[in-house]
Amino acid sequence: MPAGIDHPAAWPADVLLKQCELKRLRRGGPGGQHRNKVETAVVIQHGPSGKSAEANERRSQEANRQEAIFRLRIVLALTPSDEFDLSSSPSELWRSRVRSGKIAVNPTHDDFPSLLAEAISVLTQHDWNAAAAASQLGCSSSQLVKFLKNEPSAFALLNTKRQQLGLKPLK
Repeated sequence: MPAGIDHPAAWPADVLLKQCELKRLRRGGPGGQHRNKVETAVVIQHGPSGKSAEANERRSQEANRQEAIFRLRIVLALTPSDEFDLSSSPSELWRSRVRSGKIAVNPTHDDFPSLLAEAISVLTQHDWNAAAAASQLGCSSSQLVKFLKNEPSAFALLNTKRQQLGLKPLK
């Protein structure tokens, strides 16, 4: 696990899968006869949180398993963890991805869920104040918002939490 990041979304796949139940299923849809005969769909459920993710768009079970793991890490990132060490925030991983105040990461990269988990945890600590969280993370609030927009459910969570606190939603 990366130093300072003790969140399930940041764990390597093999560590995360030790807490998960993996199901292989058949799913209909495009892909021809092979897809309907073989259990290529994968559903992964994280035991401690009860959260799950599924992938079934590929004909390869392994490709679907990798995509389901990534999706599960995203779902877990949206849940702030009490064990996340914010005293060392930003983490080494986060600092390596911020250059001149800009966050450089592709939303399909393996680091994205870890970074998202850190951003959500810092936002939680700052009562969803994007400017305060961005200041702690070493980037601008517009960069933080742009980063969150890479995962629509994260941006929706930010605005939902802000509205619950009586703050204006961000655009």
